[in-house]
Amino acid sequence: MNLKPENLTKTKSPLFITIYHKLYKLIMDGTFPPDSRLPTEPELAKILGVSRMTLRHALSLLQEDGLVKNIHGKGNFITKFHHNQKAFGLEKMGNPLYKCYLEKVDDVEIEVRIELVSDYAKQVLNRSMTAIVSVDRWYMNGDEVVAYAFSMMAIEAISELDLDLQDKQQILEMLEQKIYDLANSSTIEIKRSNFIKIPSHKKSKISSGKECNLILESVYISDKYPVVHNKFYIPTELSQITINASK
Repeated sequence: MNLKPENLTKTKSPLFITIYHKLYKLIMDGTFPPDSRLPTEPELAKILGVSRMTLRHALSLLQEDGLVKNIHGKGNFITKFHHNQKAFGLEKMGNPLYKCYLEKVDDVEIEVRIELVSDYAKQVLNRSMTAIVSVDRWYMNGDEVVAYAFSMMAIEAISELDLDLQDKQQILEMLEQKIYDLANSSTIEIKRSNFIKIPSHKKSKISSGKECNLILESVYISDKYPVVHNKFYIPTELSQITINASK
């Protein structure tokens, strides 16, 4: 078979591919900087001289690349992280919320309570325990709850980690950072879910049934059982999950 270039039939790329490449270049050279809002779709379509349908096809490819995110009712935004190709993903231990949530977290509010051992706790913690410690974490951006985490530990882990149940700040620091410094491994499972079962919060604006990425995480200090099991609920439209695989 003769595959010399002069014998190949040249095909023209679809217009939306051409627009995709134009926008990709504008984003990567900083014309549209990270965290900036793109012009509205009618404005951008007029600037590029194409129909809105063609533009939307191009934007969908940029969203798949992780360069653009669409926030319902607000528009299309350039992601903050596209310029940092070496950023760690979920393959490195650390609070997965900060690796996946694309916006800013200003504060974390926390509630701690002691509960009876449930069948679910027995399943995920896989150890003997007399009670469990449940922790709610609401992640705040300004005065709005933007994500939520639920954590469970055996009450025996509180003394093992030298924690004071009355000291919420100490428990928060342990769950947000120190537990990952102490751990030797973790397992992560990613699902799609919604916010129906999130505990109420006076500032919460997360609507019931809103689609989210659910990250289930078990953190191990020993190989016998996880010291803590976490469930992170992050709105799909404001999250990007990255895993940097290598041989």
